[in-house]
Amino acid sequence: MPLTLDVDDITTPGAQSMIFAARDELDRRYGVGADAEMPDSELAAPGGLFVVARLDDHLAGGVGVRTIVAPGSGIGEIKRLWVRPDLRRSGVAAALMTYVEQAAAHAGFVELFLETGPRQPEAQAFYARIGWTPVTAFPPGAHSYPEGIKFYRDLRP
Repeated sequence: MPLTLDVDDITTPGAQSMIFAARDELDRRYGVGADAEMPDSELAAPGGLFVVARLDDHLAGGVGVRTIVAPGSGIGEIKRLWVRPDLRRSGVAAALMTYVEQAAAHAGFVELFLETGPRQPEAQAFYARIGWTPVTAFPPGAHSYPEGIKFYRDLRP
């Protein structure tokens, strides 16, 4: 069965499972509560969305986007990209990123930012490989971590 990708409500068990798995990995790498500033509700419509990937109807990964700066600004941030360890380097993350970029553009986002941490060199290499542009800062008014490695994508045609 093929890989399927769908925008899921953030409260569904699939979306929640992916968020808990992403948080678990962040907690193991950076310490418990390392990314606790963001409530899940920021990944819900109308200001955000969450994509769940399934392979053979089994959860494979997920990724979200939330509005940053101000509602209606069209500026978003990718959050919680996570893929099952047994499926890493299989194309699931790239498929998730392509899908979430398209879904974000459809939802009215024109620019996306993301950040990853210094203890995630594989993520840093992945974002560069799929064409995200390294940047030094998020837009004024948007929260980011000083030690975070930041990337940018313009969604305008």
